[in-house]
Amino acid sequence: MNRLALLAASAMGLVVCTITPAAAAPSADTTETVTSCGASGLQAGLATRVCAEVTGTSVTFYGKVALAGPPSPGSPQPVAKELLTTLSVEVVGAAAPQTQVKPVLFTAATIEVRAPAAAAATCGSTVRGTFGVAAYPRAASPVVHEVTLTC
Repeated sequence: MNRLALLAASAMGLVVCTITPAAAAPSADTTETVTSCGASGLQAGLATRVCAEVTGTSVTFYGKVALAGPPSPGSPQPVAKELLTTLSVEVVGAAAPQTQVKPVLFTAATIEVRAPAAAAATCGSTVRGTFGVAAYPRAASPVVHEVTLTC
């Protein structure tokens, strides 16, 4: 009886393996999003970075603000800081930069400040994102990231 059960199970396994649903082929117009970030900078005592998400010929920039390093053991939690962020996006040589100024409240968790709209550019264009963070009395020292669209 055990041999018969084993033979039946093997036969069912072969049937299941040979009957597989057809996999959907990826659409030719599906475009993946590629994310890249520029070098980190120190602004208002915090680590900042500007990143770009490229999907086809559309580029969306966002800035990141984080603690510059881990707090010392036994130190109190960081105090909330009022920050004034500036995020500019421009297609180099094609148009004036689009700038967004936004106040944010930073506690201890990393935050992202996103641009309001994506910049559309032609293939081969370079798109530049600039992210600045100021907190009284410290002025912004913007970080920059450029991406070139390869289509």
